Amino acid sequence: MKNCINAALKRQPADLVLKGGSFVNVFTQQIVKADVAIVGNKIVGFGEGYEGKEVVDITGKIVTPGLIDGHVHIESSQLSPEEFASLIVPRGTTTIIADPHEITNVCGIAGAEYIAKASENVPLEVKVQLPSCVPATPFETSGCVLTGEDTEKYIKNDYIYGLGEMMNYPGVIYAVPDVLKKIEAALALGKVVDGHAPTLSGDALNAYLSAGISTDHECITNEEIEEKIGKGLYCHLRHGSSTRNLVSNAKSVNEKNLRRFILCTDDRHAADLKRKGHLDDALRQLVKSGMDPIWAIVMGTINNAECYGLRWKGAIAPHYDADLVVFDNLSDFNAALVVKDGKIVAKDGKALFDTSVRYLPENVLNTVHLDPVKADDFILTLKGTKAHCIKIIPDNVATLDSVREVKSENGDVVVKGTDILKLAVVERHHKTGNIGLGLLEGYGFKGGAMGITIAHDSHNIILLGDDNEAMATAANHLAKIGGGMVICHDGICESVTLDIGGLMSSKSEEELERASADLIEKAFSMGVNRDLEAFMSLAFLSLAVIPDLKLTDKGLFDVNRFDFLDINA
Repeated sequence: MKNCINAALKRQPADLVLKGGSFVNVFTQQIVKADVAIVGNKIVGFGEGYEGKEVVDITGKIVTPGLIDGHVHIESSQLSPEEFASLIVPRGTTTIIADPHEITNVCGIAGAEYIAKASENVPLEVKVQLPSCVPATPFETSGCVLTGEDTEKYIKNDYIYGLGEMMNYPGVIYAVPDVLKKIEAALALGKVVDGHAPTLSGDALNAYLSAGISTDHECITNEEIEEKIGKGLYCHLRHGSSTRNLVSNAKSVNEKNLRRFILCTDDRHAADLKRKGHLDDALRQLVKSGMDPIWAIVMGTINNAECYGLRWKGAIAPHYDADLVVFDNLSDFNAALVVKDGKIVAKDGKALFDTSVRYLPENVLNTVHLDPVKADDFILTLKGTKAHCIKIIPDNVATLDSVREVKSENGDVVVKGTDILKLAVVERHHKTGNIGLGLLEGYGFKGGAMGITIAHDSHNIILLGDDNEAMATAANHLAKIGGGMVICHDGICESVTLDIGGLMSSKSEEELERASADLIEKAFSMGVNRDLEAFMSLAFLSLAVIPDLKLTDKGLFDVNRFDFLDINA
């Protein structure tokens, strides 16, 4: 503290001075021409005349606080935490609120602990939320179950920062004791509880918020956003790979409600992170759509910091943490320099830290447990000629219930030569033998089967195809490689291995991207609608908390009624 005070008064040189540029003052929403001085991991002042042991000339450039992602599942990048950091830190993200919901559904608390420990190896501050819904609903089979009692125990761990998104909003509204126990455990320790409440309004929203929930990232309409903000929620503007509602929802932002919006990515895979960016890309898109760049920065920095109680983060001011980004300008948002805890950790889009040594415990490997699957397991017998189909909505994880005329031969639905595919969810944690079967409209794939061991939120194997034999081969191949993505056709299987929980790769981001890009292009060449994310869109079709229809290992599920639905229409 003495060194900080002396450097602030220019009695002694600072450790690092960013000289010649300007910075964004998120408190006054102004761009200020000034040098920024740093001692240790703290900002000590801004102005003229600062000298430093290290001086970096940033003439013509603009400094902002380090970007904060308000809600992200690292697992959705399909990268280890170390490799994930190597992509987003050079883009300007220095802190994330990480919900390890995916790997915890597979591996239990060991999954959350893995994310926390692996993140210690990199200069990315990872605030780990304890997943609240493991499983997300009782209508699917997950690798683990975390009860209210489990939450009371684990929420006390030092590496747990808060409670992850409470997707079980019916459980909150109907005051299910075990659900409330989880929330009460977090609030008792003063920890933030994240929300997840698509289309919830009126008295039901009042009830949900009465549980002490602070955020929501599932808003769709302007009216929904206005009501939720008016009732005290922070609303995330989400810039994911499959859910791209950033710009549409940003139309609701105005000078009166600006401070209630926060940026997040939620689910963003490695290819998008590398080619398009992370929150820097969110800033680009917001500014391109006409938003004041300072507003966009406020939503990606101080708003998140205040929402999540990140004291001394999200601003450039004395005693605030020296987490900074030097951008070339406030339209392109190319990060020339990234500072974390007072140290330069990235330059010109390149990480200056090593990710070759990774934390990789045995308890997150070898997680696909499956008895051999047969072609006959995918026979779908209907009572008549009409069936409920899941219909894809591009750029959205929501789906529609489409009633279609379908033909059957020899007791099995005929999908070849139609725009309908078979969809299957194969339980892969406990060898239960559960296989949920359904029909899918709008995906476009033809000539075999494709599948993945990422199936939100319990992460069983999810498959689609027009050939029962190929679907069985795909499931068995995924078990053989320990999880991943696969396309099977004409007796050939092409795949990418995701060995960490069946969700993430222990390989470098270059290796994963190269293999994934080839497989994704293969999917498109076999007819997958190019308006979709070839595999990520498939992974959301079992998400039984997003309307209208989804498929779990236990059957077709009507999210609006929160109950199973007979496929016969």
